[in-house]
Amino acid sequence: MIQTNQWNAGLYDGKMNFVSEYGKGLVDWLQPAPGESILDLGCGTGDLCAQLSLSGANVAGIDFSAAMIEAARHKYPPFAFEVADAHTYRTDICYDAVFSNAALHWMKRPAEVVETIWLALAPGGRFVAEFGGHGNCGQITKALRTILAQKGISADERSPWYFPSIGEYTTLLEKQGFHVVLASHFDRPTVMADGELGLSHWLNSFCSPFFAGLSADEIQQVCREVTGLLRPALFQDGQWVLDYKRIRVLAHKKPENDTLHGGGAQ
Repeated sequence: MIQTNQWNAGLYDGKMNFVSEYGKGLVDWLQPAPGESILDLGCGTGDLCAQLSLSGANVAGIDFSAAMIEAARHKYPPFAFEVADAHTYRTDICYDAVFSNAALHWMKRPAEVVETIWLALAPGGRFVAEFGGHGNCGQITKALRTILAQKGISADERSPWYFPSIGEYTTLLEKQGFHVVLASHFDRPTVMADGELGLSHWLNSFCSPFFAGLSADEIQQVCREVTGLLRPALFQDGQWVLDYKRIRVLAHKKPENDTLHGGGAQ
């Protein structure tokens, strides 16, 4: 059972803006150049598309959430934004680069997404991404599992996330035919805004699949109980500091004449 997250673009921009702020560091791995065509896969409300465009690159963005795309179009009218599912998205454009920040862990059929990225890239093109890795938000997931089990709900069955190990993900890339240039799995403790309310904002933004079928009062109760379990470990000096673990990867699509290690789907 997989539920779709119900995105609130206003809450995301207002309280979860750390997502795009951290993503700006990923731009250094991409090194966008003037005139390049770049696809932002899982673009959210478009902030990193705007950041990438400062290099002079031509940027387009896709996202599964219509609410996010509507917000992106409102904020950045010059850019091309499209509602699309990255598992099945196809385009006639051959992009010089595909960029993705904090999105791939929402896509639970990763081999299909890797194929989408491969097909969207021109030969020799590059793929740069950051997303949740193995153990990401592990303490939060454990707390949700504990509290929801008391209601007869399996958090694991409802989880919307895919948090692979670095070996698992780079193997998928190599099987497709990518040359993995750089890959890193690292801890990134992440501070939430608004003090006491920080965890509540996070749960409301990212955890709606866990709460499917519950009343508003029941959801509030679950959030209070989860907050109580997590406070000793994650509430520090008046702020919630969440246990993020991330993967960053840089990979190149091999030129068509490069058959040293085989190739993936063409």
